[in-house]
Amino acid sequence: MRVLVAGATGVLGRPLLQRLRARGHQVTAMVRTASRAPAGDTVVADGLDPAAVSAAVRAARPDVVVHQMTALRGLSADAMSATARLRAEGTANLIAAGVKRLVAQSIAFAAAPSGGPVVDEDAPLYREAPDPAWAQTVHAVAELERLVLGLPAGTVVRHGILYGPGTAYAPDGPTGQAVFRGRLPLAGDGTGITSFVHVEDAAAATVAAVESAATGVFHITDDDPAPAAVWLPALAERLGGPPPRAVPAPLAARLIGWFPAFQLTEMRGAANDRARAELGWKPARPSWRTGLGTD
Repeated sequence: MRVLVAGATGVLGRPLLQRLRARGHQVTAMVRTASRAPAGDTVVADGLDPAAVSAAVRAARPDVVVHQMTALRGLSADAMSATARLRAEGTANLIAAGVKRLVAQSIAFAAAPSGGPVVDEDAPLYREAPDPAWAQTVHAVAELERLVLGLPAGTVVRHGILYGPGTAYAPDGPTGQAVFRGRLPLAGDGTGITSFVHVEDAAAATVAAVESAATGVFHITDDDPAPAAVWLPALAERLGGPPPRAVPAPLAARLIGWFPAFQLTEMRGAANDRARAELGWKPARPSWRTGLGTD
């Protein structure tokens, strides 16, 4: 199968390229700048440039496109805004280029803080989040999913919080370093639920989606959704950092930012039953407890 991977140089793009090629697919990587091109067939296009995207799709002649375009380098407002544009406008540009079969990366932690504590893919998204940056993110996710599901063959893989090499939760990543240095406190009772997934499991799930006839929305998470009161102290201990200090929930957003505070206090976990049943995928690392903060 001919596969075009749009956004092939990120933390997930590299293992995905390797897995697709190992499965015998003819893979072309779409990158924004030639200087970051990985080995193998490559086309250069900015996802926000409709003409360049169209030319890239014509050159690759893909049977399926995998959309992983983001601009995330931390949680800065600029990075989140740029990623929101890639999710909305970048998706529209791929579809305008004639893509009929699309597997698109989304997030499994955009659900509204209602119901739960672990929700499925039908839970409402947090469109009315009080934080403007997160509201923009969720609206962009909703638009990406709307566009993809409007295709004859559209699949959305909603990844949980990624951990593993190159991620924020790696020992040298920004979250790992914040925990190691005692800079990520435990907000309130730490009842926010995080569903993690290792980058290799996320890549494997994307390959499963490429090779499956199933369409729709799928949570790609491990089997062990955990409250912050459990995973944050465990991560601190594994990294050799101090136990996280406790801060009142109302102060957390001022100290660490709205989204980290939301994650620690209100976030819902994401059930992976649908991906198991319809994609035939299951995580090789069923729990974050064996690897978070070590690889």
